[in-house]
Amino acid sequence: MKVFEKMTELQPCKDLVRAFYAALDGAEGAAIPAVMAQFCAPNLRWRGYHPFNEITGPEAVAERFWQPLRQSLTRMQRRLDVFMAGENLYPDPGGTWVCSMGHLMGLFDAPWLGIRPTRKMAFLRYCAFHRVEGDKITETAMYFDIPHLMMQAGMNPFPPQTAAHLVQPGPQTHDGLMFTAQHPEEGAKTLDLIQRMVTDIGTWQGAIPLEEELARTWHDDMIWWGPAGIGATYTIERYAKQHSGPFRAGFTDRSTTKHVCRIGEGKFGGFFGWPNFTARPRGGFMGMPETSKASEFRVIDIYRREGDKLAENWIFIDLLHFWKGQGLDVLERTTSVG
Repeated sequence: MKVFEKMTELQPCKDLVRAFYAALDGAEGAAIPAVMAQFCAPNLRWRGYHPFNEITGPEAVAERFWQPLRQSLTRMQRRLDVFMAGENLYPDPGGTWVCSMGHLMGLFDAPWLGIRPTRKMAFLRYCAFHRVEGDKITETAMYFDIPHLMMQAGMNPFPPQTAAHLVQPGPQTHDGLMFTAQHPEEGAKTLDLIQRMVTDIGTWQGAIPLEEELARTWHDDMIWWGPAGIGATYTIERYAKQHSGPFRAGFTDRSTTKHVCRIGEGKFGGFFGWPNFTARPRGGFMGMPETSKASEFRVIDIYRREGDKLAENWIFIDLLHFWKGQGLDVLERTTSVG
């Protein structure tokens, strides 16, 4: 009975978020604030990608984010790849969180944030964590890859990246939409594996070779779906060469990792931080020079476990916020000359 209760207690939270998405995606511009107010608490804390950052209150989120986006990305569809829920691993702030990941697809018909429209299909890849309390969403962390949208519009905000630029697919196994209850033991296995992987990363400059370290928790044919500016890479060997190795070499003074929320359900899990960590560039990363200043990394990671190792990882890094902390406003610089 206790196992059954654990399997079903997340369902009302999932149902609430699914109802919220249906109402939000079906609302026209003027109706969006009312939908936000219906499903979200009056003091909603919303964390978003730069230049939105933190917004308080559902109506403010509607007016500053959703309405302008929907005016630009017309006939918008939400195309989900992962949907899961869980109790936060961390008691502070704790709570039940529902996570979704995928793309917001539409016709890019009007400028957004100074990004020129294409009048063609465009994909804004996103991931969102919602904290549900009772019948309201009280917190949201929603990261969306603005540089990826810029690149679709023919704008190049960053130097050539080390890995591949793609519109990213969902899980290879097509089983990321967990609308129904999952056995809690599977989620526990996923969380344990993620913790072991994070612990390995925490060594940063470990005592064993990087590829050997990665093989402890990753399948050899792992896929790392990185953000625009870094790109996606396949297999441990290429991941080490095309991202992990250059990233570790490109930074120093890395802080300890802190997450606001980490959940796991079934074979999937993920986390976000605000920020996850800080680090100081020592030259080379993304073609940028060394600086004397540490900046924040705001990151969402979503993982798929296959057996006893990780197989896929989708990454959202607010690179606009990171480089703004270095004194470089990538969004303003790119759109002003676009």
